[in-house]
Amino acid sequence: MKQLMLGNKAVARGLYEAGVCFASSYPGTPSTEITEELAKFDDVYSEWAPNEKVAMEAAFGASLAGRRSFCAMKHVGLNVAADPLYTMSYTGVNGGMVIVVADDAGMHSSQNEQDSRHHAIASKVPMLEPSDSAEALYFAKLAFEISEKYDTPVILKMCTRVSHSQSVVEIGERIVPDKKPYEKNIQKYVMTPANAIRKHPVVEERTRLLKEFGCTSDVNRVEMGSTKLGIITDSTSYQYVKEVCKEEASVLKIGLVNPLPDKLILDFAKKVDKLVVVEELDPIIEEHCKVLGLEVSGKDILPITGEFSQNIVAKALGKEVHKGIALDEELPVRPPAMCSGCPHRGLFYTLNKNKCTVLGDIGCYTLGSGAPLSAVDTTLCMGASISSIHGFNKMGAKETENRTVAVIGDSTFMHSGMTGLANIAYNQSNSVSIILDNSITGMTGHQHNPTTGFNIKGDPAGKIDLEALCKAMGFNRVRVVDPYDLEACDKVLKEELAADEPSVIITRRPCVLLKTVKKNPPLSVDKDKCKSCKACMKIGCPSISMKDGKAHVDATLCVGCGVCTQMCKFDAFCGMVKEGN
Repeated sequence: MKQLMLGNKAVARGLYEAGVCFASSYPGTPSTEITEELAKFDDVYSEWAPNEKVAMEAAFGASLAGRRSFCAMKHVGLNVAADPLYTMSYTGVNGGMVIVVADDAGMHSSQNEQDSRHHAIASKVPMLEPSDSAEALYFAKLAFEISEKYDTPVILKMCTRVSHSQSVVEIGERIVPDKKPYEKNIQKYVMTPANAIRKHPVVEERTRLLKEFGCTSDVNRVEMGSTKLGIITDSTSYQYVKEVCKEEASVLKIGLVNPLPDKLILDFAKKVDKLVVVEELDPIIEEHCKVLGLEVSGKDILPITGEFSQNIVAKALGKEVHKGIALDEELPVRPPAMCSGCPHRGLFYTLNKNKCTVLGDIGCYTLGSGAPLSAVDTTLCMGASISSIHGFNKMGAKETENRTVAVIGDSTFMHSGMTGLANIAYNQSNSVSIILDNSITGMTGHQHNPTTGFNIKGDPAGKIDLEALCKAMGFNRVRVVDPYDLEACDKVLKEELAADEPSVIITRRPCVLLKTVKKNPPLSVDKDKCKSCKACMKIGCPSISMKDGKAHVDATLCVGCGVCTQMCKFDAFCGMVKEGN
């Protein structure tokens, strides 16, 4: 049966048909939907893990037990999981194990634009890279076969455009292989130096065999057209090449991007007059071709940054560039902002008012860096806020301690914040760490985490008590405050900044977008009371604007959080205006 399917859903379907039994992931755009879709199948155990390293290690354990396992993450998540990945390349697997990583060329929702192919090369782990949903399903199934045949974890690399676009797939039946018995094997699984030394040559031989496999497998294929131009390409770049060139070029489409098929590349190069590599981000295939002694164009005509498009590829290849439709007038820029009623807004307003230096982290609250709040000074990676404030205060002396804080979300704290907080407790920097507890993993689409009390299916689960955890780590000062209460936020912040010991503030208010959160009626503005002072504009709420010189509330956006009412000295904000007024 054929279906139109999102790339991520197609991966989940392929994993399911291949008989995967265990799935553990940490949500991260653009990979999140894979695990969410897989969790809909009741015969697959699925979970959200605290972070990607834990997810990969849990999947390894399931593989060790003899079942096919899977974990998923975005590209920066693979950095977190790199430690187990590089050694799993040596140990190999028992049941097949597939790691899905989704890159984000163009940085639609990421802090960097790294190319995950480097991890595959450095760890010497095979990597498959589909170019549409049909291949995503097929490659997910094939990855398990490769994993078990060559005794290796296999990486399936997606990207934003393939993950979040739809194409036709043909679905099949689920086939679950028999469970493989676990057999104790110290030489295989215990990577002491003596054992690891013996495993490295095994990995190199595996790479040689996979190169041979890539030269004959249908994952890499040659599509002959005109021999005046030969193009080697992969992933979504293949789609652009086919649309731009049609039959005017011959194409070597790479699906197994590590290891690359040397013989296939050399044979293809002999058949064409000119060779061009079209690949997003780093020149990995291009540099490999040059090592093989081939004369090839690539990044000399194509950008090394950002997503490609049909027009970018067309221009590079000297083809016709189609002009888009131009608007008659320029639209105003609409930067991303925290939602109306976002519980983080009150805290960031307070931090800005107190002229705090704020070391930030990864999540919705990163948007607190934007004007008019402008309340976040740094964003590095998951958990870096708490680790960084320790070093910042140790080197900044007393003049920084009473005006510097770290902010981190509840999910991010569970991901990577606890170790940084342990460092503060252990090495005693006088630091204020603020955990923004909105009871969900917000930025990636409302996934549960260990602090919410619910699992991936929404069923009751173990719940970590943040206050008890922080106290157990050695913090005497742990305060909880409602971020909608500006006066309380200001009071608690000043008290903790003035304290002469490390402390934790927990701002607790659920994400306003949660279906279980009750919204208040929208507010309105009494124009007679409004003095046009624009104090309410300082919180950057999307519901509030100036209209005809007076503050105006968009009733379709306002959730009645009441933060603006606490800022207005003239009591201009009131209940919902009657229709027609």
